Amino acid sequence: MNHQTLSRRLQLVAAHIPPGARLADIGSDHAYLPVALLRRGAISAAVAGEVALTPLRAAQRSVEHNDLQALISVRLADGLAALEPGDGITAVSLCGMGGETIRDILEQGKARLNGRERLVLQPNGGEQPLRQWLLGNGYRILAEEILRENRFDYEIIVAERAEEVRYSAEQLYFGPRLMAVRSPAFLDKWQRALRRKRQTLAGLANARQELVEEQRRGLQQEIGWIEGMLGALPVDGPRG
Repeated sequence: MNHQTLSRRLQLVAAHIPPGARLADIGSDHAYLPVALLRRGAISAAVAGEVALTPLRAAQRSVEHNDLQALISVRLADGLAALEPGDGITAVSLCGMGGETIRDILEQGKARLNGRERLVLQPNGGEQPLRQWLLGNGYRILAEEILRENRFDYEIIVAERAEEVRYSAEQLYFGPRLMAVRSPAFLDKWQRALRRKRQTLAGLANARQELVEEQRRGLQQEIGWIEGMLGALPVDGPRG
C-alpha cells in the first residue's frame, strides 16, 4: 500500500469521507489516507495526528513527497489533542486500532469535538464497546461496512450526532446497519464466530468456578444471539 493505492479497507474508509471535508486522521501512520484523498481532490485539507515519532516521520515524508505541506498538517499529539480550534475539522477518521482504544481516544478528547463532525471508524475488533460509546454520546450510526482482508474481518462504522438514538443490545453487538443488510461477508464472519464460541462453551462444560460460570452465561447469550440472527440450530445444553 502507498499514497497512490490504498488497501481495500482504506478505500472503504475513504468512500465515507464527505467531499470537500477538512479531515483529521488520527493514528495516521504514513498519512496514506489524507494524501490519497487530497491527490484525488476529494477533501480540502487535513490534519495527520500521530502519538509516536517513527510513524510521525513516515507521515511527514509522505506529505513532503507529494508536496502537500500546505494542505496537510502533521502533528505529534495524543489522540484528539492533534485538533486545534482553527482547523475547522468536519470529519475524523480513526483506523487500525482496537475498538476500545478508539473509544478511549474519543472519550478523552471529546471536548475537542464540536459535534458536527462525521466519525469514520475502522476498529480492529472491539466493535461492540465502540458502538456503546457512540450510543451513549448521542451518535447515530449512518453506515457500516464489513470486509475480509488478509484473513481478518474488518468493520467500518460511520456516525454523526443526532437528536435521539436508540439501539438494542443485539444491534450494538452485530452493528445495526450490518445486521439489516446481512451481506455474505457479515454472515461468514458470524458463522465462524459461532463455531468458535460453541467450542469455547464446550470446553467450559466441566468447570464450576464462579468466574467461569459468568463466562459461560455470557457465551450462552452471545451464542443465542448469533443463532437467532443466522437461523442456526440451538447449541446443546442448558441456556442458563
